[in-house]
Amino acid sequence: MSDEAEYETLSPNAGLAVNMLAGALAGITEHSVMFPVDSIKTRMQVFATSPAAVYTGLGNAFTRISSTEGVRVLWRGVSSVIMGAGPAHAVHFGTYEAIKELTGGNREGSPNQLLSAPLAGASATIASDALMNPFDVIKQRMQVHKSEFRSIFTCASTVFRKEGLAAFYVSYPTTLTMTVPFTAAQFTVYEHVKKFMNPRGDYSPLSHIVAGGVAGGVAAGITTPLDVAKTLLQTRGTSTDPEIRYCRGMLDALRIIWRRDGLRGFLRGLTPRVVTHMPSNALCWLSYEFFSTLIVFMHTLLRLPPPIFSRMKRQACGSSHDVAFLTFLHCYG
Repeated sequence: MSDEAEYETLSPNAGLAVNMLAGALAGITEHSVMFPVDSIKTRMQVFATSPAAVYTGLGNAFTRISSTEGVRVLWRGVSSVIMGAGPAHAVHFGTYEAIKELTGGNREGSPNQLLSAPLAGASATIASDALMNPFDVIKQRMQVHKSEFRSIFTCASTVFRKEGLAAFYVSYPTTLTMTVPFTAAQFTVYEHVKKFMNPRGDYSPLSHIVAGGVAGGVAAGITTPLDVAKTLLQTRGTSTDPEIRYCRGMLDALRIIWRRDGLRGFLRGLTPRVVTHMPSNALCWLSYEFFSTLIVFMHTLLRLPPPIFSRMKRQACGSSHDVAFLTFLHCYG
């Protein structure tokens, strides 16, 4: 009884807070490490008028940019990601937990449990992307060839003054639209590759890493056309081409890409996008499987009474388990 009473005095939010911080730091680290590749992807997707900003591939882009502008330019705009990732993760996980609690997803036996998680996940994505989208716009404005911006604050104020608040959200519907096929492809490919490599379903870090990496690469590849459209919308203010500069939305962007570059235009930046997502998703899936296995292992090892373990499992699934799962869902698209 004394152990149970002591356990119940623990803050139920402690695990969630720690894992929210860990998820935010992991996201910041991953985005920072892969940022040069993301910068190259942005430049390859932009319809540039200068021959100096036209690249034939990932290697060619890296060589030319580093030799003419310096390697440091590939990290220009990373501060925007660092500033936005932490709050976006916090909003994501906070919204997820709030909606899940509101819809009865945390109550055992609730008839809404099956619908609670998808609804909470969708709400979390809508809320966090609404917060992160302006930071993503600023990031890409600083990544483009010969960007006039060196400070995220200068960039934000200039864009707001010249183009208004709408400039920060013109790509928001495209970002949300990407989430559906990206997530569907990622789940499907991951499960198939994992079953092929690990038919017994044992905890196998290697199979989780490989399956996660392949799933991330496939999902990134499938959604590249929408990502090209998103980049066009987010960088339209830097273009001197009237058609691009006054592009109104996703469908308009897709029409411009088709008219100018045909099918090939929708694959701009495919390689760096895939290269960026493969390690990111591999680590996220590895984390998810690790926490899933850890929860089961703790139950078996400690042989805790059902009421206590049920409460622990519920809290674990609301913190480390769900946070690991949500972290990869929230990886930028």
